[in-house]
Amino acid sequence: MRSLALLCLGFAVAAAQGRAERNTTALGDCLEAAKIPFYESDAGDWEVYASPFNERLEYTPAAIAVPTTTEHIQLAVSCGAENGVKVTPKAGGHSYASLGLGGEAGHLVIQLDHMYNVTLDTETNIATVEPGARLGHLASELFAQGKRAISHGTCPGVGVSGHVLHGGFGMASNTHGLALDWVIGMTVVLANATVVECSERQHADLFWAMLGAGSNFGIAASYQFKTFEAPANVTWFSAQLPWNQSTAQAGLEALESYAKNTMPAELNMRLAGSSRSASVEGVHYGDKEGLEATLEPLLNKTGGSISEAKTGGWMDGIEHYANAEVDVSYPYEMHETFYSKSLTLKGLNGTSASSFVDYWYGTARDVTRIWWFQIDIQGGKNSAVSKADPTITSYAHRDKLFLIQLYDRSFGTYPELGFEFLDGWVSNTTADMEPSDWGMYINYADARMDRATAQKAYWGVNLPRLQEIKTKVDPMELFYYPISIEPALEPTQPAKSSAPETPAEPVKVKVRAKTIAELDEELKLKLEEISGEGGAAGLEYENGKAVAMKRGVKDNMFRLI
Repeated sequence: MRSLALLCLGFAVAAAQGRAERNTTALGDCLEAAKIPFYESDAGDWEVYASPFNERLEYTPAAIAVPTTTEHIQLAVSCGAENGVKVTPKAGGHSYASLGLGGEAGHLVIQLDHMYNVTLDTETNIATVEPGARLGHLASELFAQGKRAISHGTCPGVGVSGHVLHGGFGMASNTHGLALDWVIGMTVVLANATVVECSERQHADLFWAMLGAGSNFGIAASYQFKTFEAPANVTWFSAQLPWNQSTAQAGLEALESYAKNTMPAELNMRLAGSSRSASVEGVHYGDKEGLEATLEPLLNKTGGSISEAKTGGWMDGIEHYANAEVDVSYPYEMHETFYSKSLTLKGLNGTSASSFVDYWYGTARDVTRIWWFQIDIQGGKNSAVSKADPTITSYAHRDKLFLIQLYDRSFGTYPELGFEFLDGWVSNTTADMEPSDWGMYINYADARMDRATAQKAYWGVNLPRLQEIKTKVDPMELFYYPISIEPALEPTQPAKSSAPETPAEPVKVKVRAKTIAELDEELKLKLEEISGEGGAAGLEYENGKAVAMKRGVKDNMFRLI
């Protein structure tokens, strides 16, 4: 019996491999026929595009499309869907969990970094930004074209799309909010390869979902950002904290109190810790004297002292934290081997602070790899992040004071037993917390979590609504990765939208198709039968895709029964 089972398993594996090879061949033929630039594994530039930022997680795509237009993105999405291949957009390629490669092998990766134009309208101060622009290029262009800016992170090579669509925290967030708070509209390619414009007034539910969980719902082909005037005076600083195991808990609790009640909007700050040191560092939008007066109450309670403080302009501050060339595009090659976890916390005091400190000065000191953590102050009474209406985007952590990144780097293969280190740090810290008191941040993704746990940690109370929207716009999970949002199993009443148009009811169609291609053909045959039903509902066949219609309002969705 054992031999027979192994033989059957061998046949099953061989059959699966055969199907995958046929799909990949057909996919390449489709991309070539559509005249989309793309790479397969034998191409000379393959390694440039297929190599992950985190070399611990290497996955081989089925193919890599390199669009330069929105139409290219549409056609690539169609090719993936028609050939049963999952589709994954990749902008900067900086995902900690290699989600830009699909988080697993066999995806059609849509490499966006050849679409990186940034155009500022100097009359409206609205910027139109292509999806493959990197943060350093975005900052450079906005400043060069009109001395404007948006709030965003510090790493210049990070892509706009992954960063913005899932939050976008940085050294201006306490003052100006998250990167996604500056998006006022976007052009999105959906799973059925149609293009929609979305904003607070158009396709409002989709817009809400894209701003916080965007990789699950479509591919943003363009963004419209409002901007602010780049500040003239930026003072970056670092203050050393002479902590040890007996003083660090009191220091953490003093930092929490200051962050909640005292920290002004113009100060942006984080606690940085490692095996060797502790410090607070950040940016003050003002001069050095103003910084010193602002930090004095905190440093008096934590025993800290300013070790560096320099004042310059907006781009000087960007360059300081970039610690590298700022205006970067493709090719961009930065690689490390590491494991990372995140936490978003309402607070860190009492038992949780004690557990965090004990782990920091105890268990962590036995680890010889290069590890560090950052505790960014995201909330507080003066924070632009926490003051924003928590319902305006699907970012789920505006009620959290701290945004924590834990990072463990290995020079060489990451050891299998190494995962216990950061897993233990997180579990010890949260052991006595209520579930609503903590979560995790998808931009520091952890691929080792199971899907159900990841969804709850990353999207919290917003998950049910996000699952409903997923059911509407991507029910077959074309935009899938191992920790992505699942469609709702039992759709409930859809959330109300602020969009002016009334969305169409889904058209229910009974089908026998087992593939996307068969589904399209069957729906095409049913078109005459269903369309014009009382003049109220029907299916329109558009660009080779079935599109549900009702009273002339496109819904871009149909439900199968």
